[in-house]
Amino acid sequence: MADWVRCVALFAQDAGPAAGGKGILGDLSFLPVMLAIGIMFYLMLIRPEQKRKAQITQMQQGLKKNDRVVTIGGIYGTVVNTGQGSDEVTIRIDDNTKMRIERGSIKRILTEDKASADEEKKDSG
Repeated sequence: MADWVRCVALFAQDAGPAAGGKGILGDLSFLPVMLAIGIMFYLMLIRPEQKRKAQITQMQQGLKKNDRVVTIGGIYGTVVNTGQGSDEVTIRIDDNTKMRIERGSIKRILTEDKASADEEKKDSG
Protein backbone atom coordinates (compact mmCIF):
# COMPACT_ATOMS: atom_id res chain seq x y z
CA MET A 1 0.00 0.00 0.00
CA ALA A 2 2.85 2.37 0.74
CA ASP A 3 4.29 1.71 -2.73
CA TRP A 4 0.96 2.65 -4.28
CA VAL A 5 0.86 5.97 -2.42
CA ARG A 6 4.46 6.70 -3.42
CA CYS A 7 3.63 5.94 -7.09
CA VAL A 8 0.64 8.30 -7.03
CA ALA A 9 2.78 11.01 -5.47
CA LEU A 10 5.38 10.64 -8.25
CA PHE A 11 2.72 10.92 -10.95
CA ALA A 12 1.26 13.97 -9.25
CA GLN A 13 4.63 15.68 -9.34
CA ASP A 14 5.06 14.93 -13.07
CA ALA A 15 1.66 16.38 -13.94
CA GLY A 16 2.87 19.98 -13.53
CA PRO A 17 4.34 22.15 -16.27
CA ALA A 18 7.50 20.98 -17.99
CA ALA A 19 10.90 22.11 -16.82
CA GLY A 20 10.98 24.79 -19.52
CA GLY A 21 7.86 26.40 -18.07
CA LYS A 22 5.59 25.32 -20.94
CA GLY A 23 2.01 24.39 -20.10
CA ILE A 24 -0.41 22.59 -22.40
CA LEU A 25 -0.72 25.66 -24.63
CA GLY A 26 3.04 26.20 -24.73
CA ASP A 27 3.59 22.91 -26.51
CA LEU A 28 1.95 23.28 -29.92
CA SER A 29 2.61 19.75 -31.15
CA PHE A 30 -1.09 18.90 -30.76
CA LEU A 31 -2.21 21.76 -33.03
CA PRO A 32 -1.55 20.01 -36.39
CA VAL A 33 -3.34 16.90 -35.17
CA MET A 34 -6.40 18.88 -34.09
CA LEU A 35 -6.36 20.79 -37.38
CA ALA A 36 -6.22 17.52 -39.35
CA ILE A 37 -9.14 16.11 -37.34
CA GLY A 38 -11.16 19.27 -38.02
CA ILE A 39 -10.48 19.09 -41.76
CA MET A 40 -11.42 15.39 -41.89
CA PHE A 41 -14.62 16.12 -39.95
CA TYR A 42 -15.55 18.82 -42.46
CA LEU A 43 -14.73 16.71 -45.52
CA MET A 44 -16.45 13.55 -44.32
CA LEU A 45 -19.55 14.91 -42.55
CA ILE A 46 -20.37 18.54 -43.17
CA ARG A 47 -19.57 19.01 -46.88
CA PRO A 48 -21.48 15.94 -48.19
CA GLU A 49 -24.54 16.99 -46.17
CA GLN A 50 -24.37 20.50 -47.66
CA LYS A 51 -24.17 19.05 -51.18
CA ARG A 52 -27.12 16.73 -50.55
CA LYS A 53 -29.27 19.59 -49.22
CA ALA A 54 -28.35 21.76 -52.21
CA GLN A 55 -29.35 18.97 -54.63
CA ILE A 56 -32.69 18.46 -52.89
CA THR A 57 -33.43 22.20 -52.91
CA GLN A 58 -32.50 22.43 -56.60
CA MET A 59 -34.75 19.45 -57.40
CA GLN A 60 -37.67 20.96 -55.46
CA GLN A 61 -37.26 24.36 -57.15
CA GLY A 62 -37.08 22.71 -60.58
CA LEU A 63 -40.46 20.99 -60.33
CA LYS A 64 -42.63 21.34 -63.40
CA LYS A 65 -46.04 20.20 -64.54
CA ASN A 66 -46.49 16.45 -65.17
CA ASP A 67 -43.49 15.43 -63.04
CA ARG A 68 -44.17 12.20 -61.14
CA VAL A 69 -43.13 12.68 -57.53
CA VAL A 70 -43.04 10.95 -54.16
CA THR A 71 -43.69 12.93 -50.99
CA ILE A 72 -41.90 12.39 -47.69
CA GLY A 73 -45.07 10.67 -46.50
CA GLY A 74 -44.81 8.11 -49.31
CA ILE A 75 -47.64 9.49 -51.46
CA TYR A 76 -47.15 9.07 -55.21
CA GLY A 77 -48.58 11.75 -57.44
CA THR A 78 -48.21 13.91 -60.53
CA VAL A 79 -47.53 17.64 -60.34
CA VAL A 80 -50.48 19.63 -61.65
CA ASN A 81 -49.62 23.17 -60.64
CA THR A 82 -46.47 24.82 -59.34
CA GLY A 83 -46.38 28.43 -58.29
CA GLN A 84 -42.97 29.83 -59.23
CA GLY A 85 -42.76 32.12 -56.22
CA SER A 86 -44.77 30.04 -53.76
CA ASP A 87 -44.05 27.12 -51.48
CA GLU A 88 -47.19 25.26 -52.55
CA VAL A 89 -47.40 22.54 -55.17
CA THR A 90 -50.60 20.83 -56.28
CA ILE A 91 -50.31 17.13 -57.08
CA ARG A 92 -52.85 14.75 -58.56
CA ILE A 93 -53.03 11.44 -56.75
CA ASP A 94 -56.03 9.87 -58.51
CA ASP A 95 -58.25 10.90 -61.35
CA ASN A 96 -60.37 13.06 -59.05
CA THR A 97 -58.04 13.60 -56.10
CA LYS A 98 -55.75 16.60 -55.87
CA MET A 99 -53.66 17.66 -52.91
CA ARG A 100 -51.88 20.91 -52.11
CA ILE A 101 -48.57 20.28 -50.39
CA GLU A 102 -45.46 22.23 -49.50
CA ARG A 103 -42.66 22.16 -52.00
CA GLY A 104 -40.29 20.98 -49.26
CA SER A 105 -42.30 17.81 -48.71
CA ILE A 106 -41.37 16.41 -52.13
CA LYS A 107 -38.84 13.66 -51.52
CA ARG A 108 -37.88 12.82 -55.09
CA ILE A 109 -38.92 13.01 -58.71
CA LEU A 110 -39.53 9.66 -60.34
CA THR A 111 -37.80 9.13 -63.64
CA GLU A 112 -39.64 7.62 -66.59
CA ASP A 113 -38.08 4.20 -65.96
CA LYS A 114 -39.15 4.10 -62.31
CA ALA A 115 -42.59 5.50 -63.11
CA SER A 116 -43.33 2.76 -65.62
CA ALA A 117 -41.99 0.09 -63.24
CA ASP A 118 -44.21 1.45 -60.44
CA GLU A 119 -47.28 1.37 -62.71
CA GLU A 120 -46.52 -2.22 -63.71
CA LYS A 121 -46.27 -3.22 -60.04
CA LYS A 122 -49.54 -1.41 -59.29
CA ASP A 123 -51.32 -3.15 -62.20
CA SER A 124 -50.05 -6.61 -61.31
CA GLY A 125 -50.57 -6.25 -57.53
